[in-house]
Amino acid sequence: MGTNCIVEMEGYRLSQEIINKKVSCVEVMKEYLGHIEIVNPTVNAIVSMPEKDTLIEQAKEKDRLINGGGVSGWMHGFPSAIKDLLETKGIRTTFGSLALKDFIPQNDNELVKRIKNAGAIIIGKTNTPEFGFGSQTYNEVFGVTGNPFNPEKTCGGSSGGAACSIALLMQPVADGSDYMGSLRNPAGWCNVYGFRPSVGVVPNTGFDLFSNTMGICGPMARNVPDLALLLGTLSGMTSFAPLSRDDKANIKSLTPGNVFDKLKTDINGAKVAWLGDWDGHLAMENGVLETTEKTLSGFPSFGVSVEKIKPFYDPAEFWEKIWLPIRRYSACSVKRYIDGGHRDKLKPESIWEYDESTKTSAQDVYDAFVRRSSFYMAMMKVFDEYDYIAVPSAQVFPFDKTIRWPKEIDGREMKTYHNWMEVATHWTMGANAVISVPAGFGGKNNLPIGIQIAAKPGCDFELLQFAMAYEEANDFALKHRPALLGAI
Repeated sequence: MGTNCIVEMEGYRLSQEIINKKVSCVEVMKEYLGHIEIVNPTVNAIVSMPEKDTLIEQAKEKDRLINGGGVSGWMHGFPSAIKDLLETKGIRTTFGSLALKDFIPQNDNELVKRIKNAGAIIIGKTNTPEFGFGSQTYNEVFGVTGNPFNPEKTCGGSSGGAACSIALLMQPVADGSDYMGSLRNPAGWCNVYGFRPSVGVVPNTGFDLFSNTMGICGPMARNVPDLALLLGTLSGMTSFAPLSRDDKANIKSLTPGNVFDKLKTDINGAKVAWLGDWDGHLAMENGVLETTEKTLSGFPSFGVSVEKIKPFYDPAEFWEKIWLPIRRYSACSVKRYIDGGHRDKLKPESIWEYDESTKTSAQDVYDAFVRRSSFYMAMMKVFDEYDYIAVPSAQVFPFDKTIRWPKEIDGREMKTYHNWMEVATHWTMGANAVISVPAGFGGKNNLPIGIQIAAKPGCDFELLQFAMAYEEANDFALKHRPALLGAI
């Protein structure tokens, strides 16, 4: 393949090539399926793929539509693999669990409908840990997903298959979801972008439509324009999601033709507060701070100042009195599988989450939400002085994929299976718009890490504009190419 081959095209460019009939949807599908056949077996990122002939026939239908003067949307003819936590009509949806290994939904999730309405063809699912628990993508149904830069290491999670698939050019963009950094940790470890929107920008779906402000779906991409375009596809109010809200920032108006003009703005004078390891509270693997702070030192080159600040809230209280009780409250969702007689099919981390939820009282949860409100007010005072708050995307570099989770970091014990991702929790509870941007390579294995940049809730479009300026000054995703792509 040449340097301008289809799978290497940015999503916004591929969209224009298809719409202008410079490439056909069948050509696109064949190129992608051929590439997936070569690359995917090494990393196991995409699972539950329909038959090739079925996908080619769907691509032919997209060509017939466009030849007749019709275009579904900016993703017309795009191959799209959906995270295996969203139901896909007629395609197996396992949630990474043996309890659901044969589940084939009769209907699409609302967000899958939006992706289809934008013109995409669903080519399968992206691998995820069971029920999304954990930042390591493995399960007993499909196995483990490797890192695109070293397949023997983890790609992160829970949107690990999504991040790995776009890093290795197996799809142009990908959907993901995030409770405890599941869009941010794998993005950092796969050298791509992951965006956790403010609460309500992308509709929440599932069993709990009213109180879930923690688990949020969002986009992943190799560049900011594609990230913004997919966010526009996913976003927008719907009567099926009572917490969803109107697109006041006009994200949905972005197109491949105008996305650059709308995202480019003068950010000179913007101020970033750097929390790093929360003044020593968070254990960090050697090299994480050094790598991310080296990238931060270049922010003045595009007009942004960075200042290290002290924690604005007691981090120990946050973890014990806010994070853990609310996380346990959310884990009550596992009860339906326990009651259904599937306990023996669940992984230890899922069982632990459920067992801990049974020890948590309604008063514990209420107190946690009150404290969360206090945390929020303290955080907003920081935004009175700074435009953004930044921290690393993870506390460690990608570790061996045979390890379920790090038991210690820099000699400090991790007391729970998710303790090592504490760095992602604050922006979940702050309801922030937050993006993970590639920040370089480091550690003993010279693997990727990212930086989380959090904006005030509701400032999603402004954060995309900041990220656009960042990308233009720091093109890590373009400079560093996984060795598996060397044959292209």
